[in-house]
Amino acid sequence: MFGGSHIQISGPTGAMTVVLLPVIAAYGLQQVPVLAVMAGVILVVMGMTALGRTVDLIPFPVVEGFTFGIGVIILLQQLPLVLGTEKVDADSSLVAAWLTLAHTDWVKAIAPLAITLLVVLLHVAGERFAKGVPISLLAIVVATVVVEVTELDVATIGTLPQSLPAPSMPALDLRTLQGLAAPAFAVAALAALESLLSARVADGMVPDLPKTKPDRELVGQGLANLASGVFGGLPATGAIARTAVNARTGGRSRLASITHALVLFAVMMVAGPVVSRIPMAALGGVLVMVAWRMIDLHKAGTIMRCTRADRNTLILTFVATVALDLVMAVLLGFGMAALMSLRHMSRYSVVRRQHLPADTREGRVDLPAEAEHLRERIAVYRIDGALFYGDARRFAAEVESVEDGVDVVIIRCHRMSIYDASGGEAMGEVVRSLRRRGIQVVVQGMTAAQVRTSSLLDAVPPHRQVRELSQALAMAVDDLTVEA
Repeated sequence: MFGGSHIQISGPTGAMTVVLLPVIAAYGLQQVPVLAVMAGVILVVMGMTALGRTVDLIPFPVVEGFTFGIGVIILLQQLPLVLGTEKVDADSSLVAAWLTLAHTDWVKAIAPLAITLLVVLLHVAGERFAKGVPISLLAIVVATVVVEVTELDVATIGTLPQSLPAPSMPALDLRTLQGLAAPAFAVAALAALESLLSARVADGMVPDLPKTKPDRELVGQGLANLASGVFGGLPATGAIARTAVNARTGGRSRLASITHALVLFAVMMVAGPVVSRIPMAALGGVLVMVAWRMIDLHKAGTIMRCTRADRNTLILTFVATVALDLVMAVLLGFGMAALMSLRHMSRYSVVRRQHLPADTREGRVDLPAEAEHLRERIAVYRIDGALFYGDARRFAAEVESVEDGVDVVIIRCHRMSIYDASGGEAMGEVVRSLRRRGIQVVVQGMTAAQVRTSSLLDAVPPHRQVRELSQALAMAVDDLTVEA
């Protein structure tokens, strides 16, 4: 009710295990609900301070690589269900899938594979001939009836709990709270990242719905974690697999997620004996179809053909998602995108020698006729794009290579869009290097913010900065006249 997504489904996820296991080992299982409460408070604060909007900075190829990888992971995670074998614990879904295949009894796997195939065929038929029917639910019912009638030897859901624990909080001391602070921040960060990515993936599945409000979503996830912790539960996040099922089976409002919770509660309280008979292979079949719909080969192929940066980012995010974990995948993908963006920006940032006369917003500007003899002693350079840490060295090398015989260098910055501390330091080095050679420098066209950066770094003296090229040429002529 309080979240920012129309179709997000929340719950415990496997990625959280990485953070929870060390806490359980150090403080015991009883402190996990405390962790959920602490993380919930942090998430609420993150949402109220507008940190959720940072998800908009994640590039499109990262989201698509993540989505593609999640689809493959969901598919791999169903192998124990569709093959009727024991789940193998491993750090990577890819490794777990390989070990599962290695330990599978293929004779016993025939029955669960048949149930999975039945569910898949019902989905394919339903999508073609009965689009308005909740085919996933119908497929599970049909598969359960088939198993009961034929008495196939397949694993079922089994016994479910039939009550909730009463709200409570364990006894706490300051030392425990201090020890749990770092894991609580880790849980909150993971919950925020996974929830916002899940919501963004879901937005792409149902483009006709309003987009997720990320800050509101963090507040909702925080409140949910508070409630879960008070009832003795685990920290929770937006769950991509459950959210994808919701989106693909027609969920279009928060009512679907509320119904999901109420149905789970009703199943636990009154329908446990019936639900316990559902074959696990049927659930695996439903998730196989969800995963297959998430693996959008056409969209991935389109991104692969766009640019090399997009292709590299998509591939790295996908491989990291499948081989490592979700958080590392996003961080690596974001890092690759940032690196490629910097490379792209530096490539299109140019420092070029400019010859007079020059077209400016003042009109066509040139040296006055009486100063024509000074033309060879004045060099003009123009910065197009960015002067930042990505190309500061290149800028310095270009300007410092000015030939002997030049006594004044004008650096035009009116087309410089980005100027950071590294760029300012490079500008200062150029000014100092040219001064040692007896060459004066005039900087023209910096914005007020860029002038402030130069002043803070003591890169260019204020009296050597002018607004227009005509002013810069006048200052250069004065310098050469005084010198003469």
